Amino acid sequence: MARGRILAGLVVLLAVAGFLAWWLTRVPVQGPLRLTALHFPDLPGWAAGDPKRALLAFQRSCKALTADADDTRVGNYGGTVGDWRGACEASYRADAARDFFEQWFEPAEVSAGDAKDGLFTGYFEPEIHASRLHRGKYQTPVYGLPSDLVSVDLGQFREAFKGEHIAGRIDQHRLVPYASRAEIDAKGLKTAPVLFYADDPVAVFFLHIQGSGRVAFDDGTTARVLYAGENGHPYTAIGKTLIADGALKKSEVSLQSIRDWLIAHPDKAGAVMESDASFIFFKEMPIGDPNLGATGSENLPLTPNGSIAVDTRLHPLGVPFFIATTTPDGKAFDRLFVAQDTGGAIRGAVRADVFFGFGPEAEKLAGEMKQPGRMFVLLPKPVAARLR
Repeated sequence: MARGRILAGLVVLLAVAGFLAWWLTRVPVQGPLRLTALHFPDLPGWAAGDPKRALLAFQRSCKALTADADDTRVGNYGGTVGDWRGACEASYRADAARDFFEQWFEPAEVSAGDAKDGLFTGYFEPEIHASRLHRGKYQTPVYGLPSDLVSVDLGQFREAFKGEHIAGRIDQHRLVPYASRAEIDAKGLKTAPVLFYADDPVAVFFLHIQGSGRVAFDDGTTARVLYAGENGHPYTAIGKTLIADGALKKSEVSLQSIRDWLIAHPDKAGAVMESDASFIFFKEMPIGDPNLGATGSENLPLTPNGSIAVDTRLHPLGVPFFIATTTPDGKAFDRLFVAQDTGGAIRGAVRADVFFGFGPEAEKLAGEMKQPGRMFVLLPKPVAARLR
């Protein structure tokens, strides 16, 4: 019996060690999260902006946030729900968005150690064309959640792994890696339902990258598909694959240039897409409000130009963040957002993904956005006072 416990312990230690080795090679080591208390005049472009969209997003987040008890912690540094309740209740009566935030909050700059500059990218809600029937040009399956997929929240086992997840399947009482993108493409998935068949494998690949989207069916109906799970393999940006192969220069890489290359090289596109072993599974939902995005990680619809994805290992959801950066054409992009989503590639203290919404303009901005900048969190005054 003792020997069995020792062997079981060794298996756990080896699994944890393997996970740590994979993780340390996947994510660059950054400095620790640091918050520096400031005042609103210190925020670049604050006085010129209109945080109305952020206020609408914050009101939605408040309904989720205030559903918890007052003593519930709001992430690592956000105080408690009780600290946020007054601001949330006041947000529903607010007329002037900037005045509301100035009255109830104080800003703090977010840095990774001494590094204040971070990276800001964008994402959008794509649309694909599909059929319920496997016929004609509709050949690419979009899968629902497999019955044998096991997702593990590592934070439930070790506090040091809070916010980390892995996925796999059970084989003889052991958790083993799930099929990769290449394996799924080659053999299909008998354990996963096919929600529908799309007419373009490249469009489906970018649906996987974005994590959600809209579907226009051949019978004239529409739907949304939302993230339901993933196969647990690490995400690899295929832009890096194309750069390494000499197909694109680093300065040329964008969503648009990558898609154009894949379409122009159908004989090579499959292998390039399969260099990203990660694979996403979806669930189908009604469109709902077409002016809002799909449901994010906070289980709330995203607000175009009002919602961002952040690293939830470090930052709490539902919290307002001011970003000072530029658009790809060099214009100032200083705006307030609310953290309502996360993503596998969003890692680091000064890192966010801006949700631009739906349509050609949103796609263009999201595809080209890869800008440096600074990031500030807005904290309720009681929390900010303790920070000071």
